[in-house]
Amino acid sequence: MLTFNEVRKEMNFSMKLRYKIKKSDANTSIHNILQNSLNISTRLLTKLIKNEKISFNGNKCDTRNQVKLGDIIEINFSIQENNSNILPTQMNLDIIYEDDWFLVINKPSGIPIHPSRYHYTDSLSNGIKFYFDIIGLAKKIRPVNRLDIGTSGLVIFAKCEYVQECFARQMANKTFQKEYLCMVHGILPQKTGTIDLPIARKKDSIIERCIDKNHGQHSVTDYEVIKEFSNHSFIKCKLKTGRTHQIRVHMAAIGHPLLGDTLYGTESSLIDRQALHSYKILCVHPISKNNLVFQSDLPNDFKNIMSEKSNF
Repeated sequence: MLTFNEVRKEMNFSMKLRYKIKKSDANTSIHNILQNSLNISTRLLTKLIKNEKISFNGNKCDTRNQVKLGDIIEINFSIQENNSNILPTQMNLDIIYEDDWFLVINKPSGIPIHPSRYHYTDSLSNGIKFYFDIIGLAKKIRPVNRLDIGTSGLVIFAKCEYVQECFARQMANKTFQKEYLCMVHGILPQKTGTIDLPIARKKDSIIERCIDKNHGQHSVTDYEVIKEFSNHSFIKCKLKTGRTHQIRVHMAAIGHPLLGDTLYGTESSLIDRQALHSYKILCVHPISKNNLVFQSDLPNDFKNIMSEKSNF
């Protein structure tokens, strides 16, 4: 029987995108289709042309050529990239979804997304690099969304620059949606609500954020109380904007900081990290255009808190 890694190694990944010219595309150039219909950035398009990764009806082409109904443009995004800046580290990755274009990881708390001075070899990116080496994917490590080291839950990694660009546009136009679960101190008087408070970097700190009505960025969080306990609440949050530490700052600002969040609140005997879990992502597949929903189970430390008898 093949092991998980051996199965992955035998997978044949393809990064070819085929686009069939429609009636509405008539009387324009290949270049215009690539930039305006497929939204390939100028920087990436330059790379693709230089590496001869664009074909037209099965042949090499000049992207200035005109197209007609039924023509086929094929783009091969499998340009090899140097990813040696990140050291490979074997990890037990919880991959909940994978296809030719991206993968979704359920990140445990206590592990950062990116390598740093204090986590040079034990970040999630190090584990992804090891995995990419196994499947023979010479691509840079591209996390689409980011979580704090103490936050658990879903992280998407794009396998090529184009997919990363597509997800970035979805974030900008609000079609990439993130939902979180958290435990907060106290009982909220309103069981649903919207927190609309601008967030800025705290003066003289490279980490901490604060509410700043004069200089902060527009920040909006919707919340809903799911369950109440004796002196804390289980909350679902939907981000309308994506600021650093947004949920942590917003909940603290209304007097209900996250359990275990020592940066914006206090330690907790119930959990040894901020009680925040990225449990759902809703997005559109960059290639197939299908609507996707990814969801992860509650981590064990949340389940332990949830075992307390509810008063809700």
